Amino acid sequence: MSDHGIDVRAVRVLLETDPRALIVDVRTPAEYEGSHIPGAVNLPLEQVDAHLERIVAGAGGRLVLVCRSGKRAGRCRNTLAGAGLGDTVVLEGGMNAWEAQGAPLERGRERWALERQVRLVAGGIVLGSVLASPVWFPAVAVAGVVGAGLVFAAVTDTCAMGMALSRLPYNRPSGEVDIEDSLARIAAGR
Repeated sequence: MSDHGIDVRAVRVLLETDPRALIVDVRTPAEYEGSHIPGAVNLPLEQVDAHLERIVAGAGGRLVLVCRSGKRAGRCRNTLAGAGLGDTVVLEGGMNAWEAQGAPLERGRERWALERQVRLVAGGIVLGSVLASPVWFPAVAVAGVVGAGLVFAAVTDTCAMGMALSRLPYNRPSGEVDIEDSLARIAAGR
């Protein structure tokens, strides 16, 4: 366990011993709907900045931030800590670690992870471009553009293709996040 990270075992102990500890899932509503830790509140990372003052002023207990792998949760923790909320930790390894440890999950409609969708689309475009290039040589440039986009995404830690794919109907949850309810649960510490 690092200074700002907490492993699955320690989170389970924390939830059993601290009634004000709360899991805050910063994944998209669609990811949350697919599976989440029982009792977790969904506050998508893209909503944190818009409600930062209310989160910091109202946090009623220790927040355990979680995403798929821990990266988005780490960004959220940095944002919250920068605004003065220090009592936050990140679940090391995120939902991947939680599930690997056999910890309880609430499951809903399963979807492919956004990262997997990006790999499928980018790989399909590159493969199609390479296969089309003997007939239409400029198709090679399409593969190059996708490759450059992937390099840019890695360097800047952003993903335009992922953002575009997240807007598809398949990736939308059946309902939207009730931000007011999420903020109220954060303030109540459960």
